[in-house]
Amino acid sequence: MNSVKDTTAIIGRVLLAVLFLLSGFSKLASPEGTIAYIESSGLPFPVLSYLVALGVELGLATLLIIGFQTRIVSVVMALFTVIAALAFHNELVDQGQFINFFKNISIAGGLLQIAAFGGGAISVDALLNNMKARATGNAALKAA
Repeated sequence: MNSVKDTTAIIGRVLLAVLFLLSGFSKLASPEGTIAYIESSGLPFPVLSYLVALGVELGLATLLIIGFQTRIVSVVMALFTVIAALAFHNELVDQGQFINFFKNISIAGGLLQIAAFGGGAISVDALLNNMKARATGNAALKAA
């Protein structure tokens, strides 16, 4: 096990997920305001969009931290982040919107790095893979 690489992987997952968790808890604390904001952006189905945002920001961010289905989770989160950039930060002549747009694009890039390389050795994915490998190895030994 490469401890620096494994430690860096989990720290990276946590640092990316914290932003989503904070945003999700903020939305949870103010559902009416969040739904009104979504509606004002012109997105269809604002209540459904709110629920999807909560699912991604609270649910998938938690899965990202623990490293469960890390590659799939990070791809879905990256897509969500790009869609959010396009829907909510598309007035690029405004410096604040410009910064937030490219912040989202950069976050999506980090999530895609996780998708490419996985969650690392300190993850539920690694634990499950190790358990499966041991079970397969034990079955092979019993068959021999």
